Amino acid sequence: MATVTLHGDTIPLEGELPAVGGAAPDFRLVDRDLNDADLATFGDSRKLLSIVPSLDTPVCAASAARFNEEAAGLDPKAVILMVSADLPFAMKRHCAGAGIERLVTLSMMRNRDFARDYGVLIKAGPLAGITARAVLVLDAGNTVAHAELVPDIGNEPDYAAALDALRAA
Repeated sequence: MATVTLHGDTIPLEGELPAVGGAAPDFRLVDRDLNDADLATFGDSRKLLSIVPSLDTPVCAASAARFNEEAAGLDPKAVILMVSADLPFAMKRHCAGAGIERLVTLSMMRNRDFARDYGVLIKAGPLAGITARAVLVLDAGNTVAHAELVPDIGNEPDYAAALDALRAA
């Protein structure tokens, strides 16, 4: 069982982070317009999945802003997906207020299996039911090219490693 920390407290997770070289699990999430989205929605694009607990936290907001900024320099066959437990309405409002236009936001509102399938579901405590922070990069065939489970939820991911993997995928 994987764990992460928050302010020094250990938090157990359910599931396993997909392994580099393995196939990414498919998912059914909800976009900002309440449409279902799965891996096929994004075709043969290379995908960076930034999985965060909630855009309504400073670290998640900073991560969204950073990935949005970095997305400007990516080729059109790459997409950055920001996945959280937030409702699509809240995600849309946050992005509009923060000027985040280059990320695709996806909500787990109809399906918490995503978090379990991707090994980031928090099992217990006050954050039970939302996710730990992780970044995965998938190539055009949805093979995992990079996987990072951020050890402490309060920390930002390794942007350089994730973006390098996205460019190389």
